[in-house]
Amino acid sequence: MAFQNIIVEIRGQVGLVTLNRPQALNALNEALIAELNEALSDFESNPGIGCTVITGAEKAFAAGADVKEMAQKGYVESYLGKFLDGWTRIAETRKPVIAAVSGFCLGGGLELAMMCDIVIASETARFALPEITLGIMPGAGGTQRLPRFIGKAKAMDLILTGRMMDAAEAERCGLVARVVRPENLLDEAMAAAAKVASFSTPIVMMAKETVNRAQEMSLAEGARFERRLFLSMFATEDQKEGMQAFVAKRKPDFRNR
Repeated sequence: MAFQNIIVEIRGQVGLVTLNRPQALNALNEALIAELNEALSDFESNPGIGCTVITGAEKAFAAGADVKEMAQKGYVESYLGKFLDGWTRIAETRKPVIAAVSGFCLGGGLELAMMCDIVIASETARFALPEITLGIMPGAGGTQRLPRFIGKAKAMDLILTGRMMDAAEAERCGLVARVVRPENLLDEAMAAAAKVASFSTPIVMMAKETVNRAQEMSLAEGARFERRLFLSMFATEDQKEGMQAFVAKRKPDFRNR
């Protein structure tokens, strides 16, 4: 399929998606989300891909959901049309996804970044959930994910005032994993993705699932879930290969089985 709103590439074991609506600062409309879901599904079913990077432009990762598209919607139309349902597929992607963020990452753009597993930000990145200024609130998980990232006090500050947070503050409060120079952003994100993709894909997927469960379970339940998956790894060939390679002091040759 020829995509109209994103650019899709495969570089080694890494899938790269570049949001590509420059005329709208990569505002996320329904067509773009549908294309992004299709690209992620393709990468998920491709055994040669171990990790995905989503990035935007230097000026904007994504300046929010497309307000022009939303402005005339009514409740019944939105409800029957399952408005925003397509966004959940992004969060459900089983293989790891890294967001490489430069410039504005606002509203739906920040919600998209928070659905990813690692956020790497350029020094120019700016984050906000400004929906309150439009007479609405975040609707694609912003009120739920942001407190889990940065705590209730900071999340309330951003959601209720709509203020913008720079990359340094975002790193301090745990919203992003690391901040890099603008010219190094994509290289850093691709290097991290290549590292992730070099490991056993099923083991990486189980590790991702376990960390995500930690957001939803008590400590005791999460620890039990972790142990079950940990023990199941001893039924894989990659566990045998990884440990035998360590003992033999050689690089492991993971086969994803």
